[in-house]
Amino acid sequence: MNKIIFATGNAGKLKEIKMIMADLDVEVLSMKEAGIEADFVEDGTTFEENAIIKAKAVMEKCGMLTLADDSGLEVDYLNKEPGVYSARYMGEDTPYSVKNKSIIDRLEGVTGNDRSARFVCVIAAALPDGEVITTRGTIEGLIGYEEKGSNGFGYDPIVYVPEYNATTAELSPEIKNIISHRGKALEAMKNELMKRGIINAKNFDCK
Repeated sequence: MNKIIFATGNAGKLKEIKMIMADLDVEVLSMKEAGIEADFVEDGTTFEENAIIKAKAVMEKCGMLTLADDSGLEVDYLNKEPGVYSARYMGEDTPYSVKNKSIIDRLEGVTGNDRSARFVCVIAAALPDGEVITTRGTIEGLIGYEEKGSNGFGYDPIVYVPEYNATTAELSPEIKNIISHRGKALEAMKNELMKRGIINAKNFDCK
């Protein structure tokens, strides 16, 4: 079985990633599980740039295929803030309950589609031969008026998806992994890596 390093220390994110990639004949390891330490300076101006920075930094340390993501929330009324600064919005150590309340408060008096927002995720794969691949996924929604749901993390409780009449934190993990920004970006990355013969599905039949 092949091994892939995923450059994240976020336990909630890693849990989602392992679920989405469970149908592949690969073992997904966190940096901690692989015994890798790396510091990132996420000074890119796009999700793509930041994902590549992380993936390449870890790949260069371990010499193994490394995936990394950069994701965030874009709120149209707030000029797409917090965007690439989503994790650092109001400070990295600030609880998301505080961040979420701040976004809701900034949209006071704003109604309907003017509350439009989306989650964006870019996955970068850094290959040992130096090639870098990126894929992108999004999920559109509206900023809710209060936090709802406990199935997700981060900004999940305030992003309402009209088609499901629920926030992304109210969705089951199975549904969320199919429709989420991270799920879409990872599925696209899986397809790219399989197309190149780098990874295979479980029980892969080559006939």
